[in-house]
Amino acid sequence: MAPVANKEDSPNLILAGFMGTGKSALGRQLAKRWRRRFYDTDELVEKLAGASIADVFAEHGEEHFRALERQVVESLLPPNGAVIACGGGLVVPPGMGELVRSKGIVVTLFASVDTILRRTAGNSRRPLLKGDDPEAKIRDLMKKREQAYMKAGIAVYTDGRSLQQLCVIVERVYEREARALLKSRPKSE
Repeated sequence: MAPVANKEDSPNLILAGFMGTGKSALGRQLAKRWRRRFYDTDELVEKLAGASIADVFAEHGEEHFRALERQVVESLLPPNGAVIACGGGLVVPPGMGELVRSKGIVVTLFASVDTILRRTAGNSRRPLLKGDDPEAKIRDLMKKREQAYMKAGIAVYTDGRSLQQLCVIVERVYEREARALLKSRPKSE
């Protein structure tokens, strides 16, 4: 296990990326391994709204949902010591990538369209995939969001990798980035 990963005052690990790339599953696993608190921004939005994501989209639209996501990131996330899984589109709106990066070390998870389609099939919690051709919607959304994802954090591809393998990869990335971040901070006297 990574030594920096255990420190309560160490930077948050924030997992970003498209829906179905494994952010929540990997985040929960790493939080357990590191004995850290785990936060899922979608769950926090649902608590804040008092409604499911699907209901928020249906009743108030995507713009309202994105405003709730911003509120969660600005107000409800701890300053350090946690593992956080972001909603699939959280880093996409202008300024959100920068805001998320200010809250910790961001790793962006990627997966193929086939993998995402398989992982999200039949999930009613994903309002952006409703309709006749979810594969086309995935391709369209991924194309629109790709640049934001690339800018958000360090890319890790999840296809063909077990949860255990991904834990090891992300731990290595996190350790490297956390050490660099800690070195760049001014020393207190």
